[in-house]
Amino acid sequence: MADSGTHGHQGEVPARGSDGDVIWLAATWPFIRSQLPPPPARVIELGCGPAGGHIPALVRAGYDATGVDPQAPEGVAYRRAAFEDYWPETPADAVIASVSLHHVEDPGAALDHVAEVLGPGGTVIVVEWISEDFDEATARWCFGHQLRDADDQDGWLAGLYAQWTESGLSWDEFFAGRLEQHGLHPASVIRRELDARFTGTHLSTAPYYFSDLLDADAAAEQAAIDAGRVRAGCLRYAGRRAPRSR
Repeated sequence: MADSGTHGHQGEVPARGSDGDVIWLAATWPFIRSQLPPPPARVIELGCGPAGGHIPALVRAGYDATGVDPQAPEGVAYRRAAFEDYWPETPADAVIASVSLHHVEDPGAALDHVAEVLGPGGTVIVVEWISEDFDEATARWCFGHQLRDADDQDGWLAGLYAQWTESGLSWDEFFAGRLEQHGLHPASVIRRELDARFTGTHLSTAPYYFSDLLDADAAAEQAAIDAGRVRAGCLRYAGRRAPRSR
């Protein structure tokens, strides 16, 4: 899943053929909005990417929002920096990390900095890939659909399918090697690091792969999850930073 992109307005259903980031951000925005304090709270998005992530929706909703990423867009709402090097002028009320923590070198260090920039009682909101649950049945369900072209910047499933086919390996062997090759962290590691620093207020799972499928939406993926044909690929978490002891 790409970590960035433009996205639709709250409540807007993207048109068929919309790019994967538009679909993903429109689908995840309602959850993120439901966990935020009221506007005009100060919100930081960790890893907003080159197209701005959820920052446009946050600004439209009245939040004082900043997206932090080495490849962030130009503009007053963005800072081109590694998140660990960014210090806001005032503590944040919330930090959002949407499919970014599984890429960072050290999730614990990144979450230490989240705790540092949050004010007392501040909220962390995480949307992540449960890569360890992307088993063969789930992969085959995805690969059985019409996929975005591998040349599309959002077309990661088509590329993955081609690599698996060419490898001649079993799915488990192939996918474990790919995760190790790219240094991707499983959701269980991210959960452990979150639980060590924050008090959880929300935990659920949701569809993940739909934005890369041209002939299935989130509802179709959820139906497959409910029927036991696939495993949920999206972790949704929210937590609060405990007040610092004096």
